[in-house]
Amino acid sequence: DRLHDQVLMMSATPFTNMHRAAIMNLVARRLPFITDGTEWAKAGAVITYAPNTLTLYRRSASYVDKILRGANAGDLPIEQVSKFELIVNLKAAAALGITVPQSILLRADEIIQ
Repeated sequence: DRLHDQVLMMSATPFTNMHRAAIMNLVARRLPFITDGTEWAKAGAVITYAPNTLTLYRRSASYVDKILRGANAGDLPIEQVSKFELIVNLKAAAALGITVPQSILLRADEIIQ
């Protein structure tokens, strides 16, 4: 008996982000794909759960601004992400014949039709 893959879960990294199109071409039409990079939902991942990257970049910019204005980087507080976004791509789910439970749809911050 062969085991069959049922889902692919992968962390978004600079390497995987650079090869997003190739990964999605190989995976998206065969397996449900779940990742922690919000931009992957638009590329065809069924579900993503991650911090909002735009918010992270804005917070990073405020740190750079403080440092350029003379703040000591070591004196700045460390911040932890407190808001995560759940994005569901119903189009990708439907293409794979998957029904996303209503309980997940109710929690979603964004639903791609």
